[in-house]
Amino acid sequence: MSSTLFRTKKVEQSILDTEEPEHALKKSLSALDLTVFGVGVIIGTGIFVLTGTVAKDNAGPATALAFVASGIACALAALCYAEFASTVPVAGSAYTFSYASLGELPAWIIGWDLVLEFALGTAVVAVGWSGYIQSLMENAGWVMPAGLGSREGADAFGFDILAAALVLVLTGILVLGMKLSARITSLVVAIKVTVVLVVIIAGAFLIKGDNYDPFIPKEQPVEAGASLDSPLIQLMFGWAPSNFGVMGIFTAASVVFFAFIGFDVVATAAEETKNPQRDMPRGILGSLAICTTLYVLVSIVVTGMQHYSELSVDAPLADAFKATGHPWFAGFISFGAAVGLTTVCMILLLGQTRVFFAMSRDGLLPRFFSRVHPRFKTPHRPTILLGVIIAILAGFTPLTELAALVNIGTLFAFVVVAIGVIILRKSRPDLPRAFRTPWVPVIPILSVCASLWLMINLPAETWVRFAIWMAAGFLVYFLYGRTHSRLARQESGEEQPSVGGGTP
Repeated sequence: MSSTLFRTKKVEQSILDTEEPEHALKKSLSALDLTVFGVGVIIGTGIFVLTGTVAKDNAGPATALAFVASGIACALAALCYAEFASTVPVAGSAYTFSYASLGELPAWIIGWDLVLEFALGTAVVAVGWSGYIQSLMENAGWVMPAGLGSREGADAFGFDILAAALVLVLTGILVLGMKLSARITSLVVAIKVTVVLVVIIAGAFLIKGDNYDPFIPKEQPVEAGASLDSPLIQLMFGWAPSNFGVMGIFTAASVVFFAFIGFDVVATAAEETKNPQRDMPRGILGSLAICTTLYVLVSIVVTGMQHYSELSVDAPLADAFKATGHPWFAGFISFGAAVGLTTVCMILLLGQTRVFFAMSRDGLLPRFFSRVHPRFKTPHRPTILLGVIIAILAGFTPLTELAALVNIGTLFAFVVVAIGVIILRKSRPDLPRAFRTPWVPVIPILSVCASLWLMINLPAETWVRFAIWMAAGFLVYFLYGRTHSRLARQESGEEQPSVGGGTP
């Protein structure tokens, strides 16, 4: 039984499956498109809120160093993703990579994980987008009815119609084709980056050198907690992080790391890229470099405009502009945040549908969902299904407490991909690799260590919820996926592979 659970799918077979007419996605993306996708999904509201919040609570002006440290940690994972995406240019990202290196059950586990991660991520972002739009509407004198604005404003019944509408509109755009999606994303990202650059340039003229003193504030220990909302590392070892000081920089780095989440979604579009061997590494690493630079610059500006101890927690950048006599920037920043979240929502939805599509094509989910649209060459069936489900989630369900599942799901994928790079290097050294992760196995091992460290710093209750979702995934796999797998059908002679097949 164990041999069937860990049967791998040959890379050649994965690539051949993408050439079947009824399952073939249209190749239309360039390196620039992928870079834009990466910037579009990474930069959300965090650049306007998280930078100041972390400066006030964790690291002071040294927040810039925390972003550099987090950027380096993400780069370790990004290098592993770049090798896999150029070697196995197939939709599905970490799921597809795991199938080729670790086997079917690990692939199912990571695919199940990604479905949850992208679904919750899309819904949470849609609700956040709705909040910013409602804020802009209220500033203009328009107020949404209590039951249709947000669930918090309703006494007995609430449906966030703006969040649901955003998801449905983006679903329609994704059905119509990747090129249209790329054009819209490019336009919105251009607006978003322009807003960020204007904020950086305008804020630079309001910097006061005295606000950087001290650059690294004196260390302040944090009292350890003992409840499920405490980090797992505290419950296991009684260790509590420190705020400020040198250790505070690393505490801040573990917080701001999640502002970088999203570059891995770029890998889900490998199958729709014209030259994935060349363009996937450029898109993944290029978007990460751009976003790291912008995050560092914003953190330098916000801590220079206002002393870190005086920054607000809810809207630090907007309030910093107010404190310097420029209150109109608050509305400008809200506009930039709303625009930014639009692309985040779209690309997370894109990533989820591609993972679902890849799992369906492999038979682990019903193959009904692996057919592409005859005209648009997009996976319209899973796109519509998931779009409707996520719209309902965004409309009805309070998601704040579940948002941390997005973080643990992403980090789990980072661990699996890094391990997969090491294994595939040893098991298939013959594969052509347009991009090679340097210093293997050192870089992948460092990536695993960094990801595990961040995972154990997440609340224990997040681990409990993650374990429940994974247990449900095991149940679905053994009840359906294991027997309907294309590799299983090929082994039993019910279906013939184009070449080779999988390893028993």
